[in-house]
Amino acid sequence: MVISYEGRVGGLSPKNHTWEVVPLPQSKTAIGCRWVYKLKLRADGTIDRYKARLVAKGYSQVEGIDYNECFSPIAKVVAVCLFLAISTVFGWHIHQMDVNNAFLHGYLDEDIFMVAPKGLHVPAGHVNLKRSLYGLKQASRQWNQEFTSQIASFGFRQSKHDYCLFTKHSGSVFLVLLLYVDDIFLTGSSMDLIAKVKLFLDKQFTIKDLGVAKYFLGLEIARSSQGIIVTQSKYTKDIICDVGTEVARSAGTPLPLGIKFSSDAGAPLPSPDRYRRLLYLSFTRPDTSDATQQLS
Repeated sequence: MVISYEGRVGGLSPKNHTWEVVPLPQSKTAIGCRWVYKLKLRADGTIDRYKARLVAKGYSQVEGIDYNECFSPIAKVVAVCLFLAISTVFGWHIHQMDVNNAFLHGYLDEDIFMVAPKGLHVPAGHVNLKRSLYGLKQASRQWNQEFTSQIASFGFRQSKHDYCLFTKHSGSVFLVLLLYVDDIFLTGSSMDLIAKVKLFLDKQFTIKDLGVAKYFLGLEIARSSQGIIVTQSKYTKDIICDVGTEVARSAGTPLPLGIKFSSDAGAPLPSPDRYRRLLYLSFTRPDTSDATQQLS
């Protein structure tokens, strides 16, 4: 099992300065950690690769000691729609990239100690974290700040309306970049400059170039001669399978016409979370918004 863990540490190698091996000071308390395993899926739902991630037990962090600020911006739906609209209007392809071990590129401002992870031989038994390990309350914030700083050095300007939307305008060349946690989406008028941006990002962070985007934040994208077709076929099928309605009859409208609801009629839903998943489906099916609101 040690060999298995050793082969998965990736971005945790000493050359990345994720931590320093040190004895635990008497005045400090070390937080725990664990390995988390997950599957990375392709757009069609098949398995792309198996992943193992070391996660810090951030729930034991103490505010004011282990962290201060922890808010991190995330791209709004309006920004996603704007990004898709710009790409469609100008006929530009959307390029997709994934940052390897994104959070580990953020630097910590606090002095945080952690119990050495299982499977790694650490004589001291503890490590002093230097990078924003997954699970830490400030991890997403530190990564976002590092990305913003690096992409600004390349000449991109951060939107005042959405901090995850960036633009670069130079003469007749215009690029738009959207960051969604560790997923990067890029479109623009110059393939040469797009290629340079990819090289720059790979040098700074090490990225996986996924080419032209086909699966965008759970949205399936297909380009036609008339623009972009956005669907949520897999997402819809997953919901149908989870609730066991594969053989249910289809309906012409989300709700019967003229239906009226009473605030105290009927029993509360036993598991409303399963219906709240429909909220994201309204991205491509806005006609379901009212029915989803009633359920959630």
